[in-house]
Amino acid sequence: SSSRAMIFKCYKGNDNTAAQKTYFTKVHGLPSITPLISSVQETPEPIPTTVKGTIPTWIHWSLLRNGPGKFEFGNQHYNHWFDGMALMHRFQIEDGQVTYRRRTASEFGTLALPDPCKNFFQRFLSRFEMPKPTDNASVNFVKYKSDYYVSTETNYMHRVDPDTLESKQKVDWSKFIAVNGATAHPHFDPDGTAYNMGNSYRNKGAFYNIIRVPPERNGPEDTLEGAKILCSIAPRDKSKPSYYHSFGMSENYVVFIEQPIKMDLFKIVTGRLRGKSLNEGVYWDPNQETIFHLIDKQTGKEMPVKYYTKALSTFHQINAFEQDGFLMLDMCCSDDGQSINNFLIQNLRQSGEALDEMYNTMSRPYPRRFVLPLNITSETPLEQNLNTRPDSTVFCTFEDLHGEDLKDYGGLEFPHINYARYNTKPYRYYYGCGFRHLVGDCLIKMDLESKKFKVWRQPDLYPSEPVFILSPNAEEEDDGVILSVIITPVKDKSTFLLVLDAKTFEELGRAEVPVNIPYGFHGVFNSSA
Repeated sequence: SSSRAMIFKCYKGNDNTAAQKTYFTKVHGLPSITPLISSVQETPEPIPTTVKGTIPTWIHWSLLRNGPGKFEFGNQHYNHWFDGMALMHRFQIEDGQVTYRRRTASEFGTLALPDPCKNFFQRFLSRFEMPKPTDNASVNFVKYKSDYYVSTETNYMHRVDPDTLESKQKVDWSKFIAVNGATAHPHFDPDGTAYNMGNSYRNKGAFYNIIRVPPERNGPEDTLEGAKILCSIAPRDKSKPSYYHSFGMSENYVVFIEQPIKMDLFKIVTGRLRGKSLNEGVYWDPNQETIFHLIDKQTGKEMPVKYYTKALSTFHQINAFEQDGFLMLDMCCSDDGQSINNFLIQNLRQSGEALDEMYNTMSRPYPRRFVLPLNITSETPLEQNLNTRPDSTVFCTFEDLHGEDLKDYGGLEFPHINYARYNTKPYRYYYGCGFRHLVGDCLIKMDLESKKFKVWRQPDLYPSEPVFILSPNAEEEDDGVILSVIITPVKDKSTFLLVLDAKTFEELGRAEVPVNIPYGFHGVFNSSA
């Protein structure tokens, strides 16, 4: 019948070469980055920086960043990088000058220590359990109804003052909707409506949920009031849901990527009784395909079509947009998903051959485009190329959004675009970090038209995720600047905020910070400061 679920295999005829790509490396002599994964103290009051070069005076807002900043409490030590206690950073830019401050995320002004015994995977598992007190929101700054929160992947967020970084309120997703957490990567419609994803665990098993948060607030104490579950999606196996870090969104659809990084809930829950480590329950299954789920944002209904592709892993999407009856989904992905278990602190602090071996056994992430046909019915023939665009040879396997020369830079992750103007729209440029190490070691600007790129790289310097800032009266897509926090393991107190011309990718200036900063995850530009 017309209501039956359709399955569209995203393969290009009998040519499966694209589906077989797996990129590993053979590097030797990687330098130690131990100082980048070290605890630091708070600097709750703004401290001045030393500006070299020129920082445009039209930038008069703040860059907010988040990431782990404390890894030891007395004799207790965290094991996983993602478990370090959240440290919030604020670079205030005004009249060509910059100040810096940082605070740990705490509850109502009282330091709340995260449980060192509750590691990253246990915190993720809280998506499937009843909420438990104290969670460590160390992944990103997110915005709901004009308020800023620090967030991770559990049910708790902390609402913070973006100027002082003081924690104002702990907010529990499960008090508003029946989910046990949400990602730290929401997407936004032009009117401010936010979309996110969170899991729930019911008698019938686990479910993935699409969440919608309205842009309006009804009073100063309003947080997540009005949040609704737009759609619930059943996993392929309800006892073994997939791990996910983010999702895609076009103008009319939410795109959920169900990848074969699986969580065996039975093994996880019973691991302690069986004397097994929790990591045993989180595994990569290369024999399972990846499924793209499309959910109509207006109706809340999942499309009956199922889009399948080979096994891949992904943390971040670049952009998604609709064109000529197709949905273009661009994302950074690799052909192997075992690296999620590799980011133990002892691994990041390795040196010599052990460090080289770990890096070389991790598949490199690369930007790819999947083209999903939207106009499919029960009458559409299967097993044929449905991409009829006359000006392209892109198939639903994927198109590489890069040339072969990107391999020399270790692939690309932490993608960013001109989100303010080109989110859910056709676009030309994206930015990211090259990964010739376990952390980003260069900044890259990619031109989708030519697949050529520009690089900013200097020896022993490790940049954070690039953040694009649109310049006043901008006419072209890349009229603006790139901000990135640069740190180094070889020289003490040599951190700086880098400002690049987004068009030329040349350095405009830097603000040198007189304290060390650990390697972080994500951030946002607060234009309302």
